[in-house]
Amino acid sequence: MSALEEMVRPSLARIVAPGDGYAPDREEYWGSGFFIAPGWLLTCAHVVGKGGAAVWRSGNAVGVTWQGGKTTGEVVLAKPRPEEPDGARGSWRFPDIALVRVRGAEDAPCVWLSDRAPTIPAQVSLHGWSRQTGDIGMRHGIGEASALDGKALLLTGQELVEGVSGGPVVDLRHGAVIGMNKGRGRHEGAAVPITALRELYDVRGGEILHTVMGEHDLHHLGRFNDPAAGADWTRTQTRLRAPGAHDLDPGLRVRLYGHFAHLPPPGGPGEVMHLVHEVKSRVVQEDYRSPIEHDPRTWREGAGLLHGLRDPGDHGGRPELALDAVLLYAAKVAGAALDHPADVDRDRLRDFTAWITEQATLYARQAIREDIDALLGCLSEGTSRTSTTLATVAGPTSTRASAGAPARARADVLVDVGEPVYGERYPLSVKLLYDGQDVTPLYSNDQGVRRDELHQYLREPLAEALRLGDRGEHLASVEAFLPRRLFDVPLDDWRLSPDDDWDDADLFDEQSMPLGLRRVVVIRDRRRNARPASPEWRRRWAGVANRPLSAGALRGEATAQGHPEAGRPEGRMAAYGRLSGMDDACVPVHCGPVGSGPGLDAMAAALAAGHPLVLWRRDGHDHDECREFHVQAGQLLGLAGGAEGLHRQVRELRIRVSDPDTAEGLVGDIAVLFDPPDRPPHGTEPMQPPLMAAPDT
Repeated sequence: MSALEEMVRPSLARIVAPGDGYAPDREEYWGSGFFIAPGWLLTCAHVVGKGGAAVWRSGNAVGVTWQGGKTTGEVVLAKPRPEEPDGARGSWRFPDIALVRVRGAEDAPCVWLSDRAPTIPAQVSLHGWSRQTGDIGMRHGIGEASALDGKALLLTGQELVEGVSGGPVVDLRHGAVIGMNKGRGRHEGAAVPITALRELYDVRGGEILHTVMGEHDLHHLGRFNDPAAGADWTRTQTRLRAPGAHDLDPGLRVRLYGHFAHLPPPGGPGEVMHLVHEVKSRVVQEDYRSPIEHDPRTWREGAGLLHGLRDPGDHGGRPELALDAVLLYAAKVAGAALDHPADVDRDRLRDFTAWITEQATLYARQAIREDIDALLGCLSEGTSRTSTTLATVAGPTSTRASAGAPARARADVLVDVGEPVYGERYPLSVKLLYDGQDVTPLYSNDQGVRRDELHQYLREPLAEALRLGDRGEHLASVEAFLPRRLFDVPLDDWRLSPDDDWDDADLFDEQSMPLGLRRVVVIRDRRRNARPASPEWRRRWAGVANRPLSAGALRGEATAQGHPEAGRPEGRMAAYGRLSGMDDACVPVHCGPVGSGPGLDAMAAALAAGHPLVLWRRDGHDHDECREFHVQAGQLLGLAGGAEGLHRQVRELRIRVSDPDTAEGLVGDIAVLFDPPDRPPHGTEPMQPPLMAAPDT
């Protein structure tokens, strides 16, 4: 056996039907699995799915056999699950992954999981159990990870045999598990990339993965520190490492990840990527933003994006960059830990910072060492992380963010819905917007979807984009560039959780709430933004940006009673003339939809007149409610004090309307056009609890 195969074998397990007293030659065999942390097993969802409904309903419905014994395990996380809980089968589309808790297997050796996406192509070994030859036994083959196709890692070479599904795929060059066998097609095999673990963080209960990954890293650190433990992954990786390699030394890496394991986990991928980008920009001395957006969920994955860092202008001629980057990143992660003071073990944090200082003294260039010393000096004084401190410490860079700039979301989210094609189908895209300027595409659908399918197709891309854009308490805003006929789509009322009933206390959390209750959600005019800004538009934005706001009628027929008089609607040009004559700080308000009929004509006139703010109601209503709506809209605008202050007032109104205890007398279903000609970055204000007190009437 090779050194890698010798380490993999004790980590392999057979997934079988539960029961006592069964013999290996007679047990009902389902597939393979492998231990990733003490007492935690990874396998395919379709493997445990062979147990039928009992697997999804029972606490101990999966039989597990490994070199150290046999017991039953519990499926804690899985994606996908069968659509019908009592059903025995599902579609088993990707990621096809399941995490099994195996009590009593805490001494089982564990594989080393890669901290980044696989490098393609890669020579790999495939492992698992199989009955292909009659008797059940371990199988081992060699192949190549040849491509990433969507969510699948494609394998060529030795054909996957039946039964190895759920077994590990090992990168032979780096000595790390990069995937999990799934099945075989006509010409090639398919594996689940190990990065698919990230998808389990988003299922209910997924936060347990932070504990599992911490235990994974502490397990490997413990074996590395124990010479009597036998073969270990870290020493094998050191032997595999090519002379002069730029990657992080495995011994240094296992110690770093051991320190990470004792810290509170990041608040989301946006927090990790923000630090990664800061480090890259500092170390490489340019605005180093990757065109590929990553989705890290752990501090270790952030380091994984840095330990092969190259200077794109120097053709990889400065190998010290990677170590500089990882150590500076470690110092920033230590600073981020102070954002959660109640969860931080100060003694362990002190040990971590001492270790970083020692490594920086040994390995970092002077400029980076000075940055690290300054960062850690702030920590020794108990100073919490602030954007000003970090920007000042980071030294000069060519990024657009300046020292002392206010902290904000890492990025905001643009939802772009195009004009209809192929009849009534709307093309879609979701993008990240950094600093109000740089854009990274995440999702597109050029064939388009029907209006009633918008939520269905945008839910998952929106959820992913918001995870990447959020940074701590600074939440990404959602800006929807829409055709005018879609202005009444209730984007702010969309929920991104797949659970339908957010009134259920068991399902209620921050992810299940409608978008507009947590974050800024605004509508922008797609047509107007496709052209250079008009002078009227710029002038009116300057008028609403820093002046007290007042309300005016979007439609000329509106009266003091708040509803149109009977008769012929105001013509479009008449509306344009009237709206053009409004004061620059006056915001048009309308008690009704604007995506069709007279409301659409009036909205078109307001946009032509340069109005950047408009408030309206999307729903049906009676005339008495319209009177109250106009009164409340005027109060809301008065409390805002200016355009940026409008976001908080609208969010608080939406929260009050959504709660039966505070909704009485309030008119809801409010929509906002917030359309500046030169888009400023949102997300500069941290999340604050709503005031909840209704304005005086």
